[in-house]
Amino acid sequence: MSSVSLPLDQILQGDCVQVLEALPERSVDLVFADPPYNLQLRQPLWRPNMTRVDAVDDQWDRFDSFAEYDAFTRAWLTACRRVLKDSGVLWVIGTYHNIYRVGAILQDLGYWILNDVVWIKSNPTPNFRGVRFTNAHETLIWAAKSRDARYTFHHHAAKALNDGLQMRSDWYLPVCAGRERLRDADGAKLHATQKPEALLYRVLVTSTNPGDVVLDPFFGSGTTGAVAKKLHRRWIGIEQDPAYVEAARRRIEAVQPAAYDPAVFDVRGAKARQPRVPFGRLLEEGLLTPGQPLYFRRSREPGHTARVKPDGLLRLADGFEGSIHQAGQRLSGAPCNGWEHWYFEAGGLTSGSLRPIDDLRRALLANDGCHQG
Repeated sequence: MSSVSLPLDQILQGDCVQVLEALPERSVDLVFADPPYNLQLRQPLWRPNMTRVDAVDDQWDRFDSFAEYDAFTRAWLTACRRVLKDSGVLWVIGTYHNIYRVGAILQDLGYWILNDVVWIKSNPTPNFRGVRFTNAHETLIWAAKSRDARYTFHHHAAKALNDGLQMRSDWYLPVCAGRERLRDADGAKLHATQKPEALLYRVLVTSTNPGDVVLDPFFGSGTTGAVAKKLHRRWIGIEQDPAYVEAARRRIEAVQPAAYDPAVFDVRGAKARQPRVPFGRLLEEGLLTPGQPLYFRRSREPGHTARVKPDGLLRLADGFEGSIHQAGQRLSGAPCNGWEHWYFEAGGLTSGSLRPIDDLRRALLANDGCHQG
């Protein structure tokens, strides 16, 4: 880990790749990137009433070729990968103009795609020329740093946000408008591609925890920072346009989040918030004994029985030795939470009802709580 300190809750003005290269390695939990779309607009867009559409025609969205855009994309994705923790994730949003190129490059760099999410706009801009379908969505790619990364995902929080139903990868949300839309002194949009806070809210609630560091390399109007502050996440913004930097700073300063209470802002389930308990403590405290049999998913078949070794490993009938999770995965062929799938004889070593070893963990935690109190 670099000795360079992390500039938390700050907007860093400058080129995103250069700024990222000055940050410590493996220091960021989540990157949300809204890069230039490379829209390749060749002529102004007009509404039927002859008013001009305020489209994306800024200098920052202009590239001379696909090769130039690809080199730019590869540079910032590489820089983001360096600062991401091994458990960190990247969210990147784009349109059909760029998202497929971005997706291919991030895969080439070793990122592992977890989902693509379609943001379906409930109030999209019509296709005024009538030569194509109305472009009513944008695509987000959610990717881990590697295939085997242990990333954060709050499945139950996502269900709660979705009225108790499992959240799908199609998100129906309106575009940024009304009081949320930042405007300049003349009343024009300050930033052509300002994202709605509702979009960032879903991203941060479902894939970060309070105190996590969220970085946005194309900070723009500061939506990521505003939502991160509201949710008690730390944030870092990188933006090269001084007008955007100042507007984002004012916007975020105006956010006054409720006082932090872990019982309120931590959306992990109660079980996930419990202190970690090594399986070996059950042996040390006498709740299990060396040599005692455990039964996988209540099965008493010899092939699903393990013996507890003195060091806390399980030994299967075929000679395999591993943790409660590794032994469970060996038998099931899939990732396994051993606390929930291994059972012990509640009435003794050879008789009695079968109970999950998680009951013993809960008893140990309750006893620890009594001692602490």
